Amino acid sequence: MRPLLPTLVVAALLAAAGCTGDTTPSAAGTPDGSALVLADAVEPTTLNPLLGYGREGVSKIYDGLVEHRADGSVGPRLAAEPPTPAADGLSWTVQLRRDVAFTDGTTFGPEDVVATYRALLDPAAGSTERAAYDGLTGVEQLDADTVRFTLARPRAAFPHLLVLGILPSEALGVPLADVTPVGTGPYRLVEWARGDRMVLEANAAHFGGEPEIRKLTVVFVPDDNTRAQRMQAGEFDGTELPPRLAAAFGNANGMRVLTHRSADLRAVTMPAGPVTGDGAIRMALNHAVNRKGLVDNLLGGKGAPESTPVPAALPEFVETAAEFTHDRAQAELLLDQAGWLRGPDGVRARDGVPARFTLMYPIGDVVRADLATGFAADAKAVGVEVQLAGLGWDAIPARLGADALLHGGGSPFDPDLAVHQRLHTGNPWGYANPQVDAALDAGRSLLDPAQRAAAYKQLQRAYVAAPGMVVLASVQHTYVVRENWNGYQEVVDPYTRGALSWGPWWNLEKWTPR
Repeated sequence: MRPLLPTLVVAALLAAAGCTGDTTPSAAGTPDGSALVLADAVEPTTLNPLLGYGREGVSKIYDGLVEHRADGSVGPRLAAEPPTPAADGLSWTVQLRRDVAFTDGTTFGPEDVVATYRALLDPAAGSTERAAYDGLTGVEQLDADTVRFTLARPRAAFPHLLVLGILPSEALGVPLADVTPVGTGPYRLVEWARGDRMVLEANAAHFGGEPEIRKLTVVFVPDDNTRAQRMQAGEFDGTELPPRLAAAFGNANGMRVLTHRSADLRAVTMPAGPVTGDGAIRMALNHAVNRKGLVDNLLGGKGAPESTPVPAALPEFVETAAEFTHDRAQAELLLDQAGWLRGPDGVRARDGVPARFTLMYPIGDVVRADLATGFAADAKAVGVEVQLAGLGWDAIPARLGADALLHGGGSPFDPDLAVHQRLHTGNPWGYANPQVDAALDAGRSLLDPAQRAAAYKQLQRAYVAAPGMVVLASVQHTYVVRENWNGYQEVVDPYTRGALSWGPWWNLEKWTPR
């Protein structure tokens, strides 16, 4: 097993974090606190909400009709009040605010909502978000302040989808990739040097008030170790770091290490195929992996073991009995009974096919690399060989149907958002389970909370009987920030986070300099 972190890097960070006095790095932002420089591991590929930007409902450039609040509930944003469902659940009506303008000076109105959602629904437009709005059949303007959404069938989680950023209707006459990033949000884009940084300036006319942090610079640094070194050198006011790198900073020199609970699950996908698609292999690996050991040893305790894709962050929907015990003997027995027998090299095979597969992870991601290494060690112990492949994100999607991935994803807002696209037939790795599909469909369409909870618990029971991946753990998100501002409020993060989304900066527009 490779070292958890490069030893010299950790030693250097620990030494630097212990420095005091005149050696303390100066803040990266301006002395008056009106500017902030953050580092992010992932650069957006687009700033268009219809192509995936801000899909979890936090965006510095756009507002949705509603927003996700700190407690995970939905509250009005561009809407004047919470969305109202029809008695049959087949439509939702939204009253709009009247005091909103886009950052280009044009007035916001129902025509912008209608144009945005019709572009979403138009197959010819090519929105990448269209599948998430399955069942939405139309949107119409009822009067000068009201729109109505119509559904093919009830969908209890539909209000959560209304976080989609609204674009000006005038901007949607061109291909989505060419749409100018203009929204109603608290910030506007002034510079994007791709591959390097993005600069945003406060929207003085925002209906929520002008942010006191008037300039936000986000520098894109994919490699975790490099980001940690540059943070310590004083280049940034904040960034996300893996737990072991964040711990090196302590809480000294005006810096603070923050830890957020999350619904961000790490799992090994098991695509259809002679090895990863075999039921005995899938079940055996779920018993072979030592989830608690991964959390304790590789995450430094910053996480929790998980067995199913329904995260513990949604406790009312969790089936506590649906879990896999760590039982190496049981894993060995399952493989023996299925005809996967050990060869002279210790690797099992059946009918000439070795129990061997490739596990991808995004290169530069310390947490996923460590979890992939730990999982491979547990698999090897029961005779399954896992070959690791650190790849750039551009190379991963084309291989999802053939190779396993150390996958990340999850939502703390609703189980429909957390699991449907990952488990329902049609997912990228080819998992298909009729009982799981039936429970997912019921959970999506039922409106009664108790009935929905029962459906998702049934889903988990069906899943553990025939799993399609090896869920490892929910990971806590750790951040290092300078304590130069007031306004931080802890949240339970979704998978998505960063300088332009969730994490400590989800409510950045409300921060004030100290």
